[in-house]
Amino acid sequence: MSHEVGVVGGSAAGLFAAHLLARAGARVCVLEAAEDFDPSPRTLIVTGWMNETLGRLGKGALVNEIRQFELFTDGRAARISLRQPDLVIERSKLIRELARAAEASGAELLLGRRFVSMEPRGQALALHVERSQDAGAEEVRVRTVVGADGALSRVARLAGWPTQTTVPLVQAIVSLPHGMPSDTTRVWFIPEETPYFYWLIPDSPQRGVVGLIGEQGPATRQALERFLERQRLDPLEYQAARIPVYAKWIPVCRQFGSGQVYLVGDAAGHVKATTVGGIVTGFRGAMGVAENILNGRPGRRLRDLRRELDLHLLIRRVIHNFTQAQYSHLVDLLNAHARKDLEAHTRDEPGRVLWRLCLHQPRLLLFGLRALFHW
Repeated sequence: MSHEVGVVGGSAAGLFAAHLLARAGARVCVLEAAEDFDPSPRTLIVTGWMNETLGRLGKGALVNEIRQFELFTDGRAARISLRQPDLVIERSKLIRELARAAEASGAELLLGRRFVSMEPRGQALALHVERSQDAGAEEVRVRTVVGADGALSRVARLAGWPTQTTVPLVQAIVSLPHGMPSDTTRVWFIPEETPYFYWLIPDSPQRGVVGLIGEQGPATRQALERFLERQRLDPLEYQAARIPVYAKWIPVCRQFGSGQVYLVGDAAGHVKATTVGGIVTGFRGAMGVAENILNGRPGRRLRDLRRELDLHLLIRRVIHNFTQAQYSHLVDLLNAHARKDLEAHTRDEPGRVLWRLCLHQPRLLLFGLRALFHW
């Protein structure tokens, strides 16, 4: 089999890249190890930027809208109303919808093909895959490879990229507490248990997900179980994943023989260091990679994405070692103007948010600089 572009991995970013490339006329195949393409379910929250990026795509994955955040730390609370609602989506539905869009655009989905290795072959790259049905071998020849096979990408390793550090995400499906509005997400900062935060995100009027990002898998699960017990919430089932930690920008393209290899999504580490969310940034990275492949030269999309991911990293470095007292002080500094800035701008606009916050609450800048230099 021969194609212009081979996408390894049926991830959200990989399928979106396949859709964009095929829609522009490229001959694209997607290699996915699963035989029946049944992605693991996971509830995610994203900003409205997903709609701006995907257009009508992804509408079928929407399960709820969030219009308010409640922040808790050491007895203090802050409420942030959103001018533009956040979107709660079901990951498995989103991936299936993206797969249908990629096929409709002309991409070929090759299911039950596990990527094994690749090697230069003349002017092309030979991708060696194993069929899950009979363990037989196949070879797919392409000019360009897009690695979309997750944080522990085999494509990245074979092409010479360094292995990424990952952190565990664990969340439990629970019944919503009595009286909790289904349009409100709750966030708790408890730094002695996690340098990130706990969340409760409703995905319907009756249920939601409680979760956290940790540093060690078993300890993260145990911390979540203790938190659920304190909140008097009974887990109905658990969801888990390993998420890459963005530490610096990784060039997304490498020469491999006469061909080129690109990375998108988690394989490229396109994850916000502040929240460890990677759906919108993964889509934007896929758009940048598609732009590069189609035009034969780097475009502005990846430069813009790099700048924003670096800003998220700077914020994470400031807050990563915050104490409970520092989180409490941070909440105390959220005056009326600062809250309005958070209401008007999303976490996918870090530059604009930082500028507005420093303009309307200068003490936040001083507080952040002190924390950064201490770090």
